[in-house]
Amino acid sequence: MRRAALLLAAPLLIGASQPVLVPDVSQREIRIIYSFTGAELLLFGAILYPGGRTPTGTIDIAVVVKGPAEPVVVRQKEKVAGIWMNTESTRFLSAPAFYAVASSRPIRDIVDRRTAAIYELGLDSLQLSPAAGQAPEAQRRFDDGFVDLRRRHGLYSERSEGVEMTEGVLYRARIDIPARVPVGAYTAETFLIQDGKVIAGAIRDIDIDKQGFERFVAMAADRWSAAYGAAAVALSLLMGWIAARAFRRRR
Repeated sequence: MRRAALLLAAPLLIGASQPVLVPDVSQREIRIIYSFTGAELLLFGAILYPGGRTPTGTIDIAVVVKGPAEPVVVRQKEKVAGIWMNTESTRFLSAPAFYAVASSRPIRDIVDRRTAAIYELGLDSLQLSPAAGQAPEAQRRFDDGFVDLRRRHGLYSERSEGVEMTEGVLYRARIDIPARVPVGAYTAETFLIQDGKVIAGAIRDIDIDKQGFERFVAMAADRWSAAYGAAAVALSLLMGWIAARAFRRRR
């Protein structure tokens, strides 16, 4: 919230002598139905320069799509006596369920580590808010393992040179939304970076939600969990009984 407030106030703080971002997204709402196989989100916009003159320094754009934050428990499995078992675990108080960043150049080439950490630019700069109790080395291992797991599931991504810029004025980037993306409120953040410094920022909201039968099932599981569980068990038993009857008739 604090960083979001700073981004929204950035044009006022830096004054009229600095560029202003005018961003937009191709979809403000993404609805998940039974046939949903993922989506491609287009982030685009323009940079308004004072007097219409582009600066002489190096201009870069980074876009971040993120949300929603959630607590997560990560467990480490090891083989003990020939059996895979959970041996250690850690808890993150808050971690984004989805995170994707694209930039006009590699993040390490456009900002230093401190700036990347402030604005959470790049997978190495995510603020995961781990709970206390782990030694620094163990916590780093869990951090890396958690990010790698989310990356393999398509929920975390980082694309260097994923932003196309035209004459330093127009920009666009594409972010892939996987089929198993969590529902909730998302933000699309755009950062204008000049000579290693963030000089402007803007945010657009995106809502991802289920629709139709998927929405009904999700609401039933959340509001009437006991009845939903009983119905799921009954349906499983019914399908098993039907399959057994069909198998006997074939014999």
